[in-house]
Amino acid sequence: MNDARIQVFEAHQRSRGIELEAVKQTLKGLKIETPSWGYGDSGTRFKVFKKAGVPRTPFEKLEDAAQVHRLTGMSPSVAVHIPWDQVEDYGRLREHAESLGLRIGAVNPNLFQEDDYMFGSITNADQSVRRKAIDHLLQCVEIAKAVGSDIVSLWLADGTNYPGQADIRQRKHWMEEALRETYQALDDDMRLLIEYKFFEPAFYHTDLADWGMAYNTALKLGPQAEVLVDTGHHPQGTNVEHIVAILLDEERLGGFHFNSRKYADDDLIVGTTNPYELFLIFYQILAALRDDRRPSVQKTAQRIAYMIDQSHNIEPKIPAMIRSVLNVQTYFAKALLIHWEALSEAQADQDVLRAEALIREAFEQDVEPLLQVVREEMGLPQDPMQAFFESGYLEKIQERGIGGASW
Repeated sequence: MNDARIQVFEAHQRSRGIELEAVKQTLKGLKIETPSWGYGDSGTRFKVFKKAGVPRTPFEKLEDAAQVHRLTGMSPSVAVHIPWDQVEDYGRLREHAESLGLRIGAVNPNLFQEDDYMFGSITNADQSVRRKAIDHLLQCVEIAKAVGSDIVSLWLADGTNYPGQADIRQRKHWMEEALRETYQALDDDMRLLIEYKFFEPAFYHTDLADWGMAYNTALKLGPQAEVLVDTGHHPQGTNVEHIVAILLDEERLGGFHFNSRKYADDDLIVGTTNPYELFLIFYQILAALRDDRRPSVQKTAQRIAYMIDQSHNIEPKIPAMIRSVLNVQTYFAKALLIHWEALSEAQADQDVLRAEALIREAFEQDVEPLLQVVREEMGLPQDPMQAFFESGYLEKIQERGIGGASW
């Protein structure tokens, strides 16, 4: 560790009025869930690139995820996708996760890969297809209970490609009926997180197209239904942090699927395309956590589920996941360095330039010295990526060969 560099960093933060001990404790509590499917082979609509060493089973996916948590200290839970991660004994899967120092996180139903779902799943005009889809949702609720998860995370691919193809309002009613039955199957401590996406795979309309539709649906279902924000699921130019602020204030922000996008739902490594957006999202969340006037909003912010959802098509899987987790940590750390009192004064004075400068000043901080201190105090390697490449694990898993589990 470069002690001189750290001393300079600490002195600079003290001069800015930042309480570093509080910042460090908050950083140590940050948890980022990784997705099982991020460790398997995946691809675009054109090609799945097979890689050596990719997991062949859900159990091996957990073993790879354990490496990410061991080196970063931030990823103790793993989201699963059914049927991609379907096993005969979910109790055994849970025990395997626990033996690795992990737990099973969000359970994600799959309502988009069956041939029956060509024209929709829970919004299909065929009642038997709708029943099949609802039964799958109920199965996922039971799987969540079996693995000890308190979150079912739903993305609905249903939609149409052409005007007149289907009755949009009727599909809305079918969707609400299906989600109501799913919601009623939840235990009292469980949550249903509703994701949205404005296009793809449907190109004319999507049945859950934006955060407003997801929010409205959650309101109708009840307090255990919340909105999940996927950072890649918006039209170009969307102010995602504005959406975050509104959902926080309405106490309906349930979680995130972090990734990056340049054009559409690119599913690139989070923080690589527009890192300022990621920072500004955390700015809104931390502002809500500081809002002593609204304890209920604080509670909403405290239980946000931070999850990665990315498609590592050309990157090596485990290093890509480590980079994803570290990028989230980096921009969360930068947001923790906002000078809140000075910002509040500038906002009250309507000093536009001062307020903007205070936000930008935090974004431009070099937080690597801070992260090195936090990792040292947590007993973690200062450079998790380097530690992974030196661990020998990448060489060990080559014996799995090519042709692991894929989407």
